Order: sequence, then C-alpha cells, then structure tokens
Amino acid sequence: MADDFTAGPAVGTTARTGSAQSPAAPDPAPAAGRASARPATGGQVASSGQAGPVPARGTRSTSRWRIRLEIIGFTAPALLLFAFFVVWPIMKAVQFSVYRWKGFGPLVDFVGLQNYVRVLQDDVFIGAMVHNLIIVVASIAIQLPLGLGIALLLNRKMRGQGVLRTIIFVPYVLAEVVAGVVWFQLLQPRYGVIDTLLAAVGLSGPEQGWLGDPEIALWTVIVVLTWKYLGLAVILLLAGLQGVPEELSEAAQIDGASWWQTQFRITIPLVGPTIRTWVFLSMIGSLQLFDMVWILTGGGPANATTTMATFLVNEGTKRQNYGIAGAASVILFVVALTLALLYQRLVLSRDTTDRPRKKVQR
Repeated sequence: MADDFTAGPAVGTTARTGSAQSPAAPDPAPAAGRASARPATGGQVASSGQAGPVPARGTRSTSRWRIRLEIIGFTAPALLLFAFFVVWPIMKAVQFSVYRWKGFGPLVDFVGLQNYVRVLQDDVFIGAMVHNLIIVVASIAIQLPLGLGIALLLNRKMRGQGVLRTIIFVPYVLAEVVAGVVWFQLLQPRYGVIDTLLAAVGLSGPEQGWLGDPEIALWTVIVVLTWKYLGLAVILLLAGLQGVPEELSEAAQIDGASWWQTQFRITIPLVGPTIRTWVFLSMIGSLQLFDMVWILTGGGPANATTTMATFLVNEGTKRQNYGIAGAASVILFVVALTLALLYQRLVLSRDTTDRPRKKVQR
C-alpha cells in the first residue's frame, strides 16, 4: 500500500509537468475516424481546405441543351410567321422586279435592272417620293405640337378627362377604310357637309372640290391624316407624362419656376424618349401610306397625291406591270429601311446605349 500511495503522486506530477512543458500530441485515431466517416462522392472535391459541389459535365451539357430547346420552342412559331409573311414576300418581290411579267405564266422574260431604271426615271414615281417626304415632315410638324399640347392639358386633373381622352382616341381606333369613306362623303363638292357649312356662313369651297383641286388635294389629305392619327400621338405622350415624377414639378414651383418653364425645362425633356419613338412610328407610317390616299383620291387628281405605295399598286393591279411594281416595292423597302436605320443610329441610340461616364479628377 505504501508503494501504491507513493506512486500515485509521482504519476500525477509527471502528467502535470508534461502538460505544462509541451502540448499533448493529438490522437490520430479520432481524426482518422472523422475522415473516414464522411462519404467520398464524386460531386465534392477538397482542395486547400475548401470543399464545394461541382456539377458534373453531363449535367451542365444537359442543362445547356434544355435551355436551347426551350429558346427554339418559344421562338420557332414567331420566326416561322415572320419568314412566311415578311421574308418570303420580300424575296418574291425581288424576283418579280428583275422580270417583265404580266401576272400570269412563268417568269421567262428576264430584264435585270431595267425595271429599276424605268421606275427611277419615272416622273410619277419621283413625285410620289416627294409627296411621301412632304407627308412625313407635315405629320411630324403638325401632330407633334398638337399632340403634346393636348397631352399636357389632359395630364392635369379636370372634369370629363376620361371622356376627352376617348373622343381624341376614337379616330385612331376606326379602320382606315371607314374613316376614308366618311371623309370622302364630307368633302364632296357643293353637297358635302364641309361645303354646306361654309355656304351657311357665306363662304364657298374650291370649285373642283377639296379632293379634286391639284393645288390643295395633298394638303386636304394631310388634314385628314392629322385627324386620324393625332390620337396615337396623344395617347403615347400622355403615357410618357404619367412617368414624370410629380416631385420634380413641385420642386420647380418651390424654386419659383412658372408652369411654362416647368414644362419646357423638366417635363418635355423627360418625355424625350417617348417623343422620339412616336416620330419614328410616324415617319415609317408616312412612308408606307396607302389606304387613306387610295380611298380619298386614288392618287389623283393628276397624280397630285400619289405615294410610292399607290404607285406600285396602280402599276401592278391596273396596268399589269408586276415587274415595275416589284421594283417600286423594293425601292420603297430600301428607302424605309435606310431612313429607319439612320434614325436608329442618330436619334434612338441615345435611349438604348449608356453614355460613358467622365472620370472625376481629384
């Protein structure tokens, strides 16, 4: 018992001395046990003390193909419709434009670019291009100020605001055929509503009628176009005005700015993207104008209201010159596409690209 008593403190002293002098060595067995307890999977890789899920190559390739198939599935119907109703007619028009063809029989009389030369040398087609340009400029110069003024007026709180919006937008909703027939009846000489109202106040309309006088026929058509498409400008500009924060106008009024200064300095610049978009739509629509002119005047009198679209339809359906009509349609497409690309590059690009920020010099 004496031996046991004396041995006990010696052992305890040795343990305490050893622990004080050097740290105890870690037991490798538990570490090995913990390491072996983790399942070794191919989806986890330990590197530099970090482990994370790494997708297999087969999974990544499968997901990529699934995304591609989804994109193809969603876009294929639209692409097929676009190819059938846009690309294919353009290709057929290009094909017809290099043949002398009367609308029946095979395409055998190849003439190359002669149809294009004849179209570009035709005074009627040159006049039609001028008329289209006049309509483009007049539509923008007349409809933009009127549409912006009416939109600013309707943007304020007033009674009957919804009724006024509906009345202004109704002409745009009407079909071009209906609007054209109505205005054709209103503008009839002597017996039309317009001449009747003028006669009631002691005035008289043109002797040959509003649509029969070559000097004023085109401007009469422009008035009808303004009535028809002004609603679109008002609705688009009114939607743009709804996005202008009211806090900016209130801050300008606190700073002493008048209502006109607030509109010209704050509101209109913020509606700039909407204005530029509407100008683009008006320009393309004016270049492709056909139905309203065809119903009102048919391109007359004496080709005073002929547009590029009415010229090609007249050549194709009345004169059976489908080669000339095809060449005119291709020229119309090239003109519209060129102006659209130039407008996109010079005007609309500021709304779609970020301007580089200037570096601040310290």
